[in-house]
Amino acid sequence: MSTSDEHDLEDGAVRKSFDAAARTYDRAAVLQTEVRGRLLERLQIVKIEPEVIVDLGAGTGHASRALKSMFPKAHVIALDVAFGMLQEARHQQGLLRRFARVVADGRLLPLRSQSVDLVFSNLMVQWCDPPDAVFAEVQRILKPQGLFTFTTFGPDTLKELRTAWAAVDEHTHVNRFTDMHDVGDALMRAHFAEPVLDVEPFTLTYNDARDLMRELKAIGAHNVTRGRRTGLTGRRSLEKMLATYEGFRHAGKLPATYEVVYGHAWGPVQRSSTPRGETAIPLSAIGRRPR
Repeated sequence: MSTSDEHDLEDGAVRKSFDAAARTYDRAAVLQTEVRGRLLERLQIVKIEPEVIVDLGAGTGHASRALKSMFPKAHVIALDVAFGMLQEARHQQGLLRRFARVVADGRLLPLRSQSVDLVFSNLMVQWCDPPDAVFAEVQRILKPQGLFTFTTFGPDTLKELRTAWAAVDEHTHVNRFTDMHDVGDALMRAHFAEPVLDVEPFTLTYNDARDLMRELKAIGAHNVTRGRRTGLTGRRSLEKMLATYEGFRHAGKLPATYEVVYGHAWGPVQRSSTPRGETAIPLSAIGRRPR
């Protein structure tokens, strides 16, 4: 049965969008940087000694560098669907913080089953909507009692922008985001153990709604739904959206709400078929490292 609708994401468009944004991403990714730091802080209170770590949706590699610093003996793999992002990630490497860079789709990971101790993913899951396929793959590659820690966006994200565009036409102008409870249900369907989720709201402010849209484009996060308008947006439609957004202005600024969902879950407790101590993942087994 097909579940395709206008809110579904176009896979190729997601990859192309992030490829195009690789060089502008770091300058614009204010929220992504803040959330990454908070997710790393949460990881510090967990008593684990991972040997193999996957930074899923690594982007420009800042989390991969931080994970290598936190766990210097671990083999860290920066994995992203966008080749351009991983090209930028090479700048985060140093003599003592080397990590592998692998181009791959999070829903089809080129890694052995039960081969990874920790999967870290900051604001990537929402680009695999619904999350079931990526959760199934993470569960597959995790060792028994391996840890999956991640963030994603909830449905209140960009609610002001969504409302403003809804006053213009019936096209989808803002990506759809999954409710925290549905994320939890997806984790259970993937047979994760002890999932814990919580939500933290963020509000960014702008002088003009155009600034928000430019920022979304700069980080590769603009609209890539199947129901988006394929042609250019007319001047009159844009002006109507901007005028509607003005209704949200407060204290001289326009708000943009983000609902950040934090997730933490363990791989199922089971006997591993992999010989004890076998944790190495040669690059030949996971694909070619980007140049």
